[in-house]
Order: sequence, then C-alpha cells, then structure tokens
Amino acid sequence: MLFAGVVIGLTIAQYDFMRGLGWDPIHAPTLDWPSGLSLGPYGIWMTLTFILSGLLMVTFALALRTMLDEGNAPRIGTLGLLLAGCALTGLAFTTDPTHRTTPITWHGILHDLFFVLLGLFLLVSMLGLGRVFKSDSRWKGFGSYTYITAACAIPSFALKGIAFYLFLLAILIWSLAISVKLYLLSDALLS
Repeated sequence: MLFAGVVIGLTIAQYDFMRGLGWDPIHAPTLDWPSGLSLGPYGIWMTLTFILSGLLMVTFALALRTMLDEGNAPRIGTLGLLLAGCALTGLAFTTDPTHRTTPITWHGILHDLFFVLLGLFLLVSMLGLGRVFKSDSRWKGFGSYTYITAACAIPSFALKGIAFYLFLLAILIWSLAISVKLYLLSDALLS
C-alpha cells in the first residue's frame, strides 16, 4: 500500500514532469514510469520508497518463511521473495531517462539490472509459493491465485500498456492478500 500510495501521489504531483519525459498514461505507460518519478522535483520520495518497500518485502519474506513447512518449494519461494525485495531496494539507483542527450550512467545500468532481477525473482517466488500454497491446507485457494497472478506477468512484458498497470495492480493485491493471510495465521498461533 505504501508503494502504490507514493507512486500515485508522485504521479499526480509530477504529472507535467513525467509528460516532459515522454510518459503518457495511455499510449506510453511504461516509458520511464514509475522509475522516472525519482528524477523529478520530489524524486527523493520515490527513491526512499524503493528502499523502504524493498526492506518491507525482505521482512515479509522472512515472516512468511516461518509460517511454511520445510522443503525446497518453501525455501525457493521465500528466497525468491527475499531476493525480489533486495532487487526492489536496488531500484534506488537512479534510472536514466529513455529519451536523453547524455550517455548512459552506471547507476542507470544498475537500476535496469535490478528491475530485471525484481521481475525474475518475483516470478520464481510466485511459482514456488504457488506450489506450497496448493499443498498446504492453511493456504487453501492461494495456490491457484498465486499462479494466476504470476501468469499475468507474461502479457505485461509483451503487451505493455494497460497490461502493465493490471499486472502491477495484481502484484500489489496479491502481496496484500498474502500479508493479511499471514497475519491471520500468526494471530491464530499466538491465541
């Protein structure tokens, strides 16, 4: 929710700046968005959000690991989520604008690398966790839901546009749903 709130708020606050980069919410939704928000006048907030959201994802992965059985799939699923969190913090390296007159920077290269790693680690995590959730009665229904959410990723990379927004929304809702379930399971253990 933090990530979504900051991205929405900064997109509104820096709308003209983002349009100046060539971003268009309908025709070019992935052009320098959301990473380009870190280049604007309030960019420090996007940078801090990448770091904080990544650290929260790492914490989420560690907490989730405590609620899953032993085995390869739980280890792979939660390790993938933990590494995705690390990659999300790596997005704090400032991106390069797509349309620029300056050379590519080292921090822009790192940002792009961490973006790719984030997607790969999330996909690996969701495939592992989908398998875990399917076989654990406490997570009934979350296995199929996780696989469906992961399947949404494929069209978003090929189709871009609205598919990217839908995938981002699906990942954020999935994270919230898993967090709520994790909270309910941990609360039941404490009672």
